[in-house]
Amino acid sequence: MNIFDVINGVSAIKDELRPAADTVSLSEQRLLDYLGIDSGTTPRDALSQVTYFVCLKKLSESVGELPVKLYKKTTDNGIIKPPMTATSRLLALRPNPYQTSVAFWTMSEYFRQHYGNSYVYIDRKFKRGKKWGGKYEIKGLYPMHPDSVEIWVDDADIFDTPDYLYYKYTNPNTGEVSFFPGHNVMHFKNWLTSEDGLYGLPVRQILKRTFAGVSAADEYLSNLYQNGMMAKMVVQYSGNLSDPLTKEVQERFLSQLQGPKAAGKVIPVPTQFQLVPLSQSLVDSEFSTLKKYSAVQIASCFGIFPSQINDFEHTRYASSEAEGLAFLTGTLGYILRAYEAEINSKILTPEEFDEGYYYKFNEKALLRVDSKTQAEILQMETDSGMISRNEAREILDYPNKEGADELLVNGAYIPVNKAGLPYADKDTGGENE
Repeated sequence: MNIFDVINGVSAIKDELRPAADTVSLSEQRLLDYLGIDSGTTPRDALSQVTYFVCLKKLSESVGELPVKLYKKTTDNGIIKPPMTATSRLLALRPNPYQTSVAFWTMSEYFRQHYGNSYVYIDRKFKRGKKWGGKYEIKGLYPMHPDSVEIWVDDADIFDTPDYLYYKYTNPNTGEVSFFPGHNVMHFKNWLTSEDGLYGLPVRQILKRTFAGVSAADEYLSNLYQNGMMAKMVVQYSGNLSDPLTKEVQERFLSQLQGPKAAGKVIPVPTQFQLVPLSQSLVDSEFSTLKKYSAVQIASCFGIFPSQINDFEHTRYASSEAEGLAFLTGTLGYILRAYEAEINSKILTPEEFDEGYYYKFNEKALLRVDSKTQAEILQMETDSGMISRNEAREILDYPNKEGADELLVNGAYIPVNKAGLPYADKDTGGENE
């Protein structure tokens, strides 16, 4: 065990999960007001953009919905499900005392998409044997905020350890610094990485210009709603007015016409005054079309289909099952493969991997169909001998029945290498018997 294994980093990560003191972030309105920054002209956070938020929500919840299961590939029985271990129980139920597996994987995917990187500290403890030796056991998995993690590369072999990468974690509440070797940190990166491949880059960094345009459109609509959908106007009047009188006229008309309460309101206008609206039609400027096009562009960068952001004009699939399959294979396939590669390389020992153990997300949880279709599929699988009747009952959450573990097939089926033998025996008069 090197010095980095004994640094008290677990307590630092646990402190981040507890309620912190009252702090002010750089984007909070209180700080902006104190510094004299006009929030109306300052670009808003990407999370305030509805399309971006929906994309993050869809991807994070999809990954969090999938359970992680342990499998073993054997030479005699193929792929089997071994009994649950302490580590597989952590991944499937509760990785740490503060989170369930659903909340844990949802947070991991949110960090990976929004920040480009998701870091998970693996808390390993050495357990001594009864007589001698011992082994390391995983006691918990703790997510680390990406803004609190830095990657250090030991290219000069200063630390003289097998690890090439080290992760520096700074507790945002206490300032405590901890170093973790690479084998004790699961690092889930976005598909877009830095040139050296060490860090993942968030999609929002590439879509800055698109977010700026969409945010400006949202701000424009918000101002229209706040003003009661009232456009800018010019007041025409005869004669000259001094500056104080001009200001008084402006305030009187604004008080009666501005705001949502003024929508549809009728006000008296003096005979010498005339209100002339200065407006541009949203239809003429194709505002709605451009806004919808920007939303589809943002969604496509995440691999989200238009129908998943409530744009059903661009749906190209005949059924929701077909769309769900396309989303699983086209979008989640790469994401799940990246997760599984990191989990198997950091959680499993080399001996366990050589014995055929591996972790895998159960993607079938997303491919749910109606009861009729499910019954037809299970019937085909049982009739063809792919699964037993008890295995089909387990899928339907039914209890097992005695005598239903055997595989059933049609008695008329014969092996391919024996096809045609009955006809040969008939021609030769049974000489082959």
